[in-house]
Amino acid sequence: PVDTQLRDQQAGFRKDRWCTDQISTLRFIVEQSIEWNSPLYTNFLDYKNAFDGVDRRILWNLLRHYDAPEKIVNIIRNSYDGLHCKVVRRGQLTDTFEVKTGARQGCLLSPFSLLVIDWIMKTATSQDTLRIQSTTSMQLDDLDFANDLALLSHTQLQMQMKTNNIVADSEAVGLNIHQEKSKILRYKTTNTNLITLGGEILEDVETFTYLGSIIDKQGGSDSEVRARMGKARAVFLQPKNIWNSNQLSVNIKVKFFNTNVKTVQLYGAKT
Repeated sequence: PVDTQLRDQQAGFRKDRWCTDQISTLRFIVEQSIEWNSPLYTNFLDYKNAFDGVDRRILWNLLRHYDAPEKIVNIIRNSYDGLHCKVVRRGQLTDTFEVKTGARQGCLLSPFSLLVIDWIMKTATSQDTLRIQSTTSMQLDDLDFANDLALLSHTQLQMQMKTNNIVADSEAVGLNIHQEKSKILRYKTTNTNLITLGGEILEDVETFTYLGSIIDKQGGSDSEVRARMGKARAVFLQPKNIWNSNQLSVNIKVKFFNTNVKTVQLYGAKT
């Protein structure tokens, strides 16, 4: 199966893997860095227009590389071949044109496009010297959830090399990284040299929202807990007509609270 060949660092669209797994792992690494006074560079990369520009021929080759049956490869390829569309321009539909690049998003076949990300990360981070020591027996290059990437390194040089590798391997398959949305978080670092992407400096930040959860320079979860309480309060205050309704039973209101408010408040609580 394709799943058995994916890197452990990739948790997107996989059985029994969740956003909270990646969040809790990153929090653990950050807390270790602070406790051990060990330098840590975290680079949160954001892809521009996701998979709109990916070369489909590379997708078919990667499916074969990951041992997908040829019959499945042909079925997926045939669903893309000859794909045409129209767009609205100035209120009018344009003529039909063929779409030759990009992968569909938001459908059942969307997860297969993460093979591109897995291949990029496998190729770009193949050097053991670029990894961090997350535990006494485990090393990590990065944490991925589909195309949400968090690169990890102990030194500025390692992070710069890793970033350069990923940029080059991404461009080779038609993907580009959004420089303005990619951010750097540093912990216990003394090197003041900046990380660059394509010649442009990546912004150093004090806090970053990773997979919906706040990661900051202080470590811990205090900022996230405060943010969760604020979001839950905002969600609670919106449907005043429901809370004030005399037609709805208390039981229904409790169910509504558990579904709409409690889930917001407890997101990422395991981390």
